[in-house]
Amino acid sequence: MALNDPRVELRLALQRNPSDAIAWIVLAEHELDAGDANAGANAAQRALDLRPGHPEALARLGRAQWMLGRREDAVAYLREAARNAPDHPGIAVWLGHALEDTGEAEAASQAYARAHALAPDEPQLAAYLLAWRRRLCDWRDLDALSRQVRDAVAAGRAAVEPFAFLSEDADAAEQLRCARLRASEIARAVRPLPAVAARADDGAPVRVGFLSNGFGAHPTGLLTVALFEALRAQTALQTHLFALTADDGGPVRQRLHAAAHALHDVSQRPHAQVAATIRGAGIEVLFDLRGWGGGGVPEALALRPAPVQVNWLAYPGSSGAPWIDYVLADRYALPDWMAPHYSEAVAWLPRCFQPSDTARALLAPPSRADCGLPETGTVFACFNNSYKLNPRSMARALAVLRALPGSVLWLLSGPGEADARLRAYAQTQDVAPQRLVFMPKQPHAEYLARLRHADLFLDTEPYNAHTTASDALWAGCPVLTRPGVTFAARVAGSLNHHLGLASLNVDSDEAFVARAVALGRDPAALAALRAELAQRRADSGLFDMNAYAADFAAAVVAMAQRHRQGLAPAAFSVHG
Repeated sequence: MALNDPRVELRLALQRNPSDAIAWIVLAEHELDAGDANAGANAAQRALDLRPGHPEALARLGRAQWMLGRREDAVAYLREAARNAPDHPGIAVWLGHALEDTGEAEAASQAYARAHALAPDEPQLAAYLLAWRRRLCDWRDLDALSRQVRDAVAAGRAAVEPFAFLSEDADAAEQLRCARLRASEIARAVRPLPAVAARADDGAPVRVGFLSNGFGAHPTGLLTVALFEALRAQTALQTHLFALTADDGGPVRQRLHAAAHALHDVSQRPHAQVAATIRGAGIEVLFDLRGWGGGGVPEALALRPAPVQVNWLAYPGSSGAPWIDYVLADRYALPDWMAPHYSEAVAWLPRCFQPSDTARALLAPPSRADCGLPETGTVFACFNNSYKLNPRSMARALAVLRALPGSVLWLLSGPGEADARLRAYAQTQDVAPQRLVFMPKQPHAEYLARLRHADLFLDTEPYNAHTTASDALWAGCPVLTRPGVTFAARVAGSLNHHLGLASLNVDSDEAFVARAVALGRDPAALAALRAELAQRRADSGLFDMNAYAADFAAAVVAMAQRHRQGLAPAAFSVHG
C-alpha cells in the first residue's frame, strides 16, 4: 500500500464537497499512479463534468484510456488537452506516449520536441526526446541531448527511464545510478507488505513465480516457453505465471498455460491487486521478466509480494531496486568485474543466461526476390530494433558495404521515416541507398524463414542483439559482435561464447569491419563458418533446454534455501 495514501483523504474530502473539480483531478492522478485506470478515468470524468474542457482533466482521462489499451481514445483526449493548454510540457509528453502506440511516429516526435522546447532544461523531457529520436533514426542533436541526460543522472537530478538509458554510451556504474534514481522514486511512495515468515527448510517444492507482460507472441514468451515446458517435465518446481497482458489466443500463450502449474491473468489490475495475487499464490521466489523495460509493474514488486525477488532476462542491467534481491546471469554477460555495479546479488548460471524456444521449426524461405534481395551478393543483416542503430553502428556496417560491391544490408523496417533517414545516411557514407533493404515486421515463423537468406548478422553497440541474436543463430546465421562493458553490450558475445564461436567476438570496430569483409570476400570460409554453426547448435549446449532447466532449478532452489535458513541473499554460482 502507499505510504499515507492520499486517496483516502481525497475521497473523504470529495464526499463533503463533490463539486471540487481540482480535487477530482488530483484524485485521478493518484488513482492512475496506483495503477487503477478505471478509478482514474471515473475521477477525471467527474472533473470534466464540473469543468468541461479542463486540460488537466482531459489529460488524466487520456492517460487512463492509454492504460486501458484504448489508444485512439487516449490520443483524442490528449490532443484536446494539448489544444487547451498548448504550453504545458507534461501534456505534450503524454500525447507523445499515446501517439507512439497509434503508430503516429513522427507526430510523437513533434510532441516530445514541443515538450522539450517548453522546458529545455528539464532532463526528463530531453530523455523522452532522445529515446524517440533514436527509434526514428533522427540523429539531430543526439550528442547534446545524450550529454544533458547523462550529466543529469551523474548529478542525481533526473530519474529518467533506465531502459532508454541502456542505449547511451554509459558504463555499468552510470546505468546503476540511473536505475537507483528511478527506483528510489517508487520506493519512497510505497510501504511493503508485511514480511512472509520463512518456510521450514524441509525440502518441499519451491513455488516460483514469473511476472511479465510478454506471455504470448512476444520475445519473452518465445524465449521462455520451452524452458517452462522443461521445468514442468523434469523438475519439482511449482511454476506460476502472472500475465500483465490478456490472453492473445496464440500458440505460445497456449503452450505457456499448459507448461505452468497456474497462469494468473493480472492484466489491467491496480498494483496492489497484482501484489496481492502473487502473495496469495504463496510464491517464494519471484522473477521479474520486465524490469524497467516498459509495460511492467515495478510498483507491485516494490510492495514485496514474494520474499525473494529476481531480475532476469528482460532488463539487461541492474535494477537498482531495493526490492530485487538477485540478478540471474552468466559470467560472460556479467563478469566478476561488473558485479560491484549491481545492486543485486549475482546468481551465475554455468551457461548462457538466455533460454530459447528449441521447438521452433524452420520453414523454407521465400525467394530472395520476394524478400527484396538481389539474386547474388552477400547479405548482411541486422534485425535489431531501430533505436539500436546509432551512427557508430551504422557507420561500421556501411564500411563493410563499401568494401564489398554487390552486398546489401538487410534491416528491420522502423517507425515513421526511419528507413528514409537511414538511406539518406547511407548516401552520406558513399553507399547507394538502395543497398539498404528493409523487411516489414513478419509473423515469427516467417521472420525466421527469411533469416535463412542472411549470410552474416552485423551486431550493434552499445545495445546488442539479444533475442534477435538467438533467432539468427537458431536460423543458421552467424552473429558478428564487439562485446562492450555493460550487460546489454555483451549478450550476443555470451551467445557466441557459449556456442563455441568466440572468434566472432572481436575487440574493435576495425576488427569488426575486417572480419565481415573477409568473410564476405571468401564464400568458402563463410560456408565453413555456417556449417560449424550448424554443428555447434546441435552439440554446444546453448540450445539444450533440458540442461538449462536443471541449472535454472538449482539456482531457484539455492535462493529459496537461503531464505528458508534465514540467510540474506548472497552471490553464488550454479555448477552444471
